[in-house]
Amino acid sequence: MQIPPSALAAGTLAGIVLEFVTRDGTDHSDVDKRVASVMRQLNNGEAELHFDPESKTCNIIRV
Repeated sequence: MQIPPSALAAGTLAGIVLEFVTRDGTDHSDVDKRVASVMRQLNNGEAELHFDPESKTCNIIRV
């Protein structure tokens, strides 16, 4: 199920994005820059936030 970023509180969205960009732990670039990049993509419609109610997980998908 797609969740519009505007439907979430700023802190909640920031936490989801932070968890997403640090999920694999293999990218050692600046975390703040990765978070800003994903937030920009979400705000520009270049990425979407999806929630899977069965697994209760969030994922961010580039469109």
